[in-house]
Amino acid sequence: MTSRTGSRTNRAELACSTAAFTLIELVLVLALLLIVLSVAFPSLQGFFRGRNLDSEAKRFLALTRYGQSRAVSEGLPMELWIDPEQGTYGLRTQTGYTEPDTNARLYSLDQGLKLEVVPAPNRPLLQSNLWTQGARTIGSTPPIRFLPDGFISETSPAQIVLRQDMDDEIRITESTNHLQYEIQSVNSPNVTR
Repeated sequence: MTSRTGSRTNRAELACSTAAFTLIELVLVLALLLIVLSVAFPSLQGFFRGRNLDSEAKRFLALTRYGQSRAVSEGLPMELWIDPEQGTYGLRTQTGYTEPDTNARLYSLDQGLKLEVVPAPNRPLLQSNLWTQGARTIGSTPPIRFLPDGFISETSPAQIVLRQDMDDEIRITESTNHLQYEIQSVNSPNVTR
């Protein structure tokens, strides 16, 4: 007759010896994971590329809304300037109103993204009133100007294009009522909205 403690010890030893994985089983599982990841990697790469472009477009659009809101609340014209050569953009009070702008924002594009500014067709190049006047400080690229009354200046670009490679692009266009910018839907295989 065996004691109760002896039988428990034998059961515990038996459970420990059968519950472990062998080295060969672990290597086989890792090999299967590697095969699955190598098959899925190209589609995942396209997914993450599209997400990168999509998140940059949403960040730019959010900055337009913030700029318009800030122009109305502070009663000062705001400029969303764009520097396509450097891959940067930002928001500040229009030059000549307040110095320095403590709430100015500066953003850099992620690696592989490019910005392109499309000027508004059939709009005068000369500013027509004091609210829309201001020096173009970033090369020849006109900034987006948000006026204190909530409108967008007529000298602001009609469209901003964010590109990643030649196939993927998102267009941020001025709405038909000229009160805000919005993401225009573009058929791109890698971009999700």
